Parts: sequence; structure tokens; C-alpha cells
Amino acid sequence: MPTKEKKNYIEIKFCPKCKWLSRATWISQELLNTFESDLSSVTLVPSESGVFDITCNGNLIFSRKQENGFVDVAIIKQRIRDLIDPDRNLGHVDNVR
Repeated sequence: MPTKEKKNYIEIKFCPKCKWLSRATWISQELLNTFESDLSSVTLVPSESGVFDITCNGNLIFSRKQENGFVDVAIIKQRIRDLIDPDRNLGHVDNVR
């Protein structure tokens, strides 16, 4: 039986000076748990001051600067789902908007 190729990749750029490594690792764990069969990788990238950006397949999913702060991880999951598998039901996460 052929296996489904995992072709989606996530990149989380974070500012180490802002102490956002813990947030980046927590979000990466959440995304791996939710999208484990769809992801080839989740990469944490130390970046410049104040940056916390999440991209999926090169598409910006979340930028702390653009959104003037952080959003709930459920919103990040919804945005990734909408990009990689729009018909997927995220269960209780879909009730958060």
C-alpha cells in the first residue's frame, strides 16, 4: 500500500532575546500533534529582535508584528489547515474564532 507523501513544512522564526524559544517549541509540538501525518518538518529558526513568524510551505501564517501580538494556537492551526487541507475537521479547535 502506498504511503501518503508528507510534503508540507512549517518554519517558526523566533527572537531568542525575547525568550520566545519556549513558545516556539510549544507551538511546534501542537502543530506536530495536530498535523503529524501531513508534515515533513517543523523547523525552529532563531531570528532577529522581536520576530515571531510562522510560515507553512513559504506562506506567512502568523506574524506577531503584523498582528500586534500573539493569537491563540487554535487560530494558527485553522490557518494551516485552511492552506494544506481545507476539508479537514479540527474538532473543538474549529469552535474558536
